[in-house]
Amino acid sequence: MTEASYRAETGRSHTQGLFFVFCAGVLWSTIGLGIRLIESAVVWQILFYRSISLTAFLFIVILLRTRENPFRLALQAGFPAVVAGLALVAAYSGGIYAIQATSVANAMLLFAAAPFFAALLGWAVLREPVRRATRIAILVAIAGIAIMVADKSSGGALGGNLAALGSALGFAVFTVALRWRKSGEMLPAVFLSGIFAIVIMAVICLNLGLTFVLSANDATIAGGMGIFQVGAGLVLYTLGSKTVPAAELVLLSMAEVLLGPLWVWLFLGETASINTMIGGLVLLSAITGNAISGARRKPPPITMP
Repeated sequence: MTEASYRAETGRSHTQGLFFVFCAGVLWSTIGLGIRLIESAVVWQILFYRSISLTAFLFIVILLRTRENPFRLALQAGFPAVVAGLALVAAYSGGIYAIQATSVANAMLLFAAAPFFAALLGWAVLREPVRRATRIAILVAIAGIAIMVADKSSGGALGGNLAALGSALGFAVFTVALRWRKSGEMLPAVFLSGIFAIVIMAVICLNLGLTFVLSANDATIAGGMGIFQVGAGLVLYTLGSKTVPAAELVLLSMAEVLLGPLWVWLFLGETASINTMIGGLVLLSAITGNAISGARRKPPPITMP
């Protein structure tokens, strides 16, 4: 292969990777709309149904991709995968509760704090250095979060904000756990999280006396989110992230944050408070600045899972 053809092939792979990651962000951004369309199911019931469809979907995908038993691959991943799987269950639960308790814009923007939590955890647990630009971005992000939650002191809204930050922390733990085992392959860990979620949500529903029989609308939406919103998004992200640098991944992930509030505004007329918009702008500025500064580093940043 000539140098020109190699560059052309690399360019095509990069473009394809960008498209896949962007499409993953678009799919993930529909979570707010999906939760808003739920009629009566609560977070534990939603997550139970969503986890069943997600686990079945990933079982098929992993089997087709690897020709190996997904259960065996999940077990081979070891203790870090267990930590990653449980962290995702916490992130899923916090995310759904947050969207039910506060505005979609507020929840989605707070989810975007996950990379900064991951940087701090990576430093604390894995002794990964934190760049000066990232430290500054974290301080700016904290200021943005403070602005966003300043006008939400009531119980429900405050609980939603805390749940959203807890969800971001859960995703950060998931990211660090994958780095811990030196693997960018997230699907077995996510498959394991689905199994954990089914069991945990079933126990919670039984203890709370919640029915497993949902309306056709709620069951269809919750199950559909497992396949299309989470599952398909993860597959596209996994494929695309192999050829897209970390800084670009962070910037493309903003599509999820920006489109989530757009869908509920277009279809349901839900708007955000002025504090959410101002604080969100500060937070997104911190994310953008950190990603751009990272792109200028030599050597290029390692692709995050």
